[in-house]
Amino acid sequence: MSNIIAIVGRPNVGKSTFFNRLTGERAAIVDPTSGVTRDRHYGTSDWNGIEFSVIDTGGVVIGSEDVFEDAIRKQVELAMEEADVILFMVDAKEGMSPLDEDVADMIRRSPKKVFLVANKVDNSNRSADAIEFYSLGFEKIYEISAINGSGTGELLDDVVREFENTVMEDIPDLPKIAFVGRPNVGKSSMINALLGDERNIVTPVAGTTRDSIYTRYNSFGFDFLLVDTAGLRKKGKVTENIEFYSVMRSIRAIENSDVCVLMLDATQGIESQDINIFSLIQKNHKGVVIVVNKWDLVEKETNTHKDYEELIRSRIAPFTDVPIIFTSVINKQRIHKTLETANKVNKSRSQNIPTRQLMDIMLPIVTETPPPAVKGKFVKVKYITQLKLAYPAFVFFCNMPQYVADPYKRFVENRMREQFDFHGVPIEIFYRQK
Repeated sequence: MSNIIAIVGRPNVGKSTFFNRLTGERAAIVDPTSGVTRDRHYGTSDWNGIEFSVIDTGGVVIGSEDVFEDAIRKQVELAMEEADVILFMVDAKEGMSPLDEDVADMIRRSPKKVFLVANKVDNSNRSADAIEFYSLGFEKIYEISAINGSGTGELLDDVVREFENTVMEDIPDLPKIAFVGRPNVGKSSMINALLGDERNIVTPVAGTTRDSIYTRYNSFGFDFLLVDTAGLRKKGKVTENIEFYSVMRSIRAIENSDVCVLMLDATQGIESQDINIFSLIQKNHKGVVIVVNKWDLVEKETNTHKDYEELIRSRIAPFTDVPIIFTSVINKQRIHKTLETANKVNKSRSQNIPTRQLMDIMLPIVTETPPPAVKGKFVKVKYITQLKLAYPAFVFFCNMPQYVADPYKRFVENRMREQFDFHGVPIEIFYRQK
């Protein structure tokens, strides 16, 4: 089930620091200067086995001379509309600000569950200072320190309880293929082309209680669910920030799928928004097929196809072992190849490799080419096995895993991809103490 948290508040209260702590990365820039986060950042996290997405929003300012003020506020409002839970963050160190009251007024208009979070509570004095925020009218204040993590456990315990009440409707246990991408790249046209030719294909299936719509495709030997993310919003709602909604639809579709078909517009090339969506697919460990649509509109020379493909792979590096298909949906060129490839990627993602086979194939490779010695110490891999997860993940047990550097990890992953068919499938390789 797709669960989304939006972190909102005035500038410089620690939203990005808390976002980085939840997602385990430094995707959001942290700077003491207010207004650094003007765009939104997206990430995934989990607590007690419950996964959720996190949105870091720009700081809300009302009545300033900042030219970005209106755009930031609109994006925050959109984030709140899409989120299941809102974390309203304030700064216990600086105390109450009129801006906090402005943000509170905006949040009160939302029907979503709101948690008031007092950040920078690093000692008992700060805890006493946080009491003044009760004047904002919320039942409880969650005192945390985004820097060192104190207090975040109690907050997340209560947050995920809100998610546990969300019900998933019955969906057939079939592979789910989601079509994602920026607006107007041809997602709807692709699905309509697939469903329009064969009348025995169409069986609409109720999706989640939120966005995703499933359609069963049962033809040409295929039987799976297409997850459509296009055309789900009223036009009046998307005029303010259509890019934002494309990402939010993509987040939900990606989380509820097995394989994602990332569609690009050949006339526009691969843009930063496409890279964001590709990264979401990879972080969620979903299979991926890149489809370059509107290829009929591109003027072609001898190496146009090859050059375009190389450009895409350079932008999505280091995960480049991805199928790329050039299509023209309007001319129905290679649309069924898209399904064939997505189906193959799903089978690769679902494969289980016996431990004996892993040992026979990979152990000689890592023995012949071991990690470089560090401080005169040599890493020796003794045992390799696949984890029982929903996506391909492997553990290499060795004597000193802390000395295995990233370049060697990429070397091993490349050898794994050469030996086993993981084309279009993100894989995880862990090194653990034997």
